[in-house]
Amino acid sequence: MQRVSNLKDELEFNKAALTNVAAAIEHAHGLPNECYVGQSAFAHERERIFTQGWVCAGFAKDVPEPGGLFPFEFAGMPLLMVRGGDSIVRVFHNVCRHRGRILVDAPGTVKKAIACPYHRWTYSLDGDLTGTPHIGGPGAHSCPGFDKENVRLREVRSAEWFGLVFVDLSEAAEDFEAYISPIADRWRPFNDVPLVHTGADCTIEFALDCNWKLAVENYCEAYHLPWVHPGLNRYSPLEQHRNIVSARYSGQQSTCYAPNLSETSPGFPNAPDLPSFWETGAEYISLFPNVLLGLHRDHFYAALIQPDGPSRTVERFEIFYFDEAVRTEQFAAARADNRALWKSVFAEDRDAVEGMQRGRHSPGFDGGVFSPAMDPPTHAFHVWVANAMLGGRNENRAAAE
Repeated sequence: MQRVSNLKDELEFNKAALTNVAAAIEHAHGLPNECYVGQSAFAHERERIFTQGWVCAGFAKDVPEPGGLFPFEFAGMPLLMVRGGDSIVRVFHNVCRHRGRILVDAPGTVKKAIACPYHRWTYSLDGDLTGTPHIGGPGAHSCPGFDKENVRLREVRSAEWFGLVFVDLSEAAEDFEAYISPIADRWRPFNDVPLVHTGADCTIEFALDCNWKLAVENYCEAYHLPWVHPGLNRYSPLEQHRNIVSARYSGQQSTCYAPNLSETSPGFPNAPDLPSFWETGAEYISLFPNVLLGLHRDHFYAALIQPDGPSRTVERFEIFYFDEAVRTEQFAAARADNRALWKSVFAEDRDAVEGMQRGRHSPGFDGGVFSPAMDPPTHAFHVWVANAMLGGRNENRAAAE
């Protein structure tokens, strides 16, 4: 009798080790090595983390105008972001309903319809099937018994927030407003501020030879600042950082934000009517599972963490400002300086995260331990991942509620 296996039977990681992650921080160990190097663990993550619940999948700026199309792969699936004629961003499975050909191979813009390159079936920007050329034979563009109303692109549940596009591939998660409300409420003073993206001088991309989780957990904590970011630590020292720990996000609050631009660069316009904290305050938060956020009085950034197998990660980093005036030539040098600053800071993390990845191949490492004072944000992320791996995202949702 052929053995019927499932993903759970094939897992290589130790469930007892995952359970221990959620112990009190003084006694907990981190996620076991298999969670960083094992193919089975990576597949389990895809099932339990990235296809259950809300996950950041892209940026709304990728489809800036109605008719904009942006194909991308997420959790091993070909997806398509579309901005409709109503300016709403939607996400579809990027496959024709006829024979499964990928619909869109490259970003672009169309006027009204998305046409499959194979047999030219066409779909509206809302996903409706609008054209079936020769379906009933040469010259016959309809067919008895075939109901176009029941054949449309498969839409993925999606939502937009702070310039980010989130998807729920399970179609079963809570309302997006409930998912995002803890951080949306925290950053309420910025809710109605326009986000201004000026193109290439707001974009950075990194490819890292490490597991995606190392990029996230490194961002959670400020403990490494004096040694990995000595320049940053001089004007935003470790002593001026405070831990932020929540059920769905964790990170750092800085109390000494001061833009580190050249003397000849003008300061960026601030978001209006901010509470006094934001005069010198900033927050750097990992929103679980895979997006890193940085909020300041004069700009916001988001780094989308995209897993590419167990040991490679792509980071898409986008900067946004709060006033259309930033687009002008007056601010061109300042935008370039700001991009260079954040590029250098994130590049400084490369050796750290790639070194940790190499270390995860050592049988002498058992997941590590945590500093109760410095590592609560990292521990919170480990606990979130371990709970999702053991019981799925629903248990994490219940804990957050």
